[in-house]
Amino acid sequence: MDDEQAEGQITRLLARARVGDPQALGDVYTSLYDELKQAAHQQLRRLRGPLEATELVHEAYVKLVGGAALSARDRHHLLAMSARAMRQVLVDKARQAYARKRDGGYALTLTTQLESGEQAVFEVLALDELLGSLRQIDERAAQVVELRYFGGYSESEIAQILDVVERTVRRDWRRARVFLLEELEK
Repeated sequence: MDDEQAEGQITRLLARARVGDPQALGDVYTSLYDELKQAAHQQLRRLRGPLEATELVHEAYVKLVGGAALSARDRHHLLAMSARAMRQVLVDKARQAYARKRDGGYALTLTTQLESGEQAVFEVLALDELLGSLRQIDERAAQVVELRYFGGYSESEIAQILDVVERTVRRDWRRARVFLLEELEK
């Protein structure tokens, strides 16, 4: 099956899932499992904590299917929703760790292609809060950070997911990075 046929199959399965077919949603996740696990693994390389990629994918899946009815329209929309669910799982874990330790819990390092090679250390909770602020200013830039950082997707993958050109993704990433670094300095 080529990419276009696979995309069509996932879209059809998601349509069935939206009308209540639980098997269809399971089939979608089975077909995307390796890709989701790779995204989780990329994310967790930056995370110092006890979570495994498999656990993150499973908890994100439970979060997606346990909430309101799944509204994903296609593969790209589901991947974006999955990145957000992974972020929420990591934030929940960070809150639990913070409550236990009171010393900051999990720490993430945002090293993804910083032009100067410098590393900016963000705590999950601080990044989550900053993303909320960024979302109020620039929704798409916040989505780029979420997909790139929490989803582990490349610029070309993000461009496909958001249905924009790569240049737009790069511009949004630069704008978001400036905003996040400026907010950290306050």
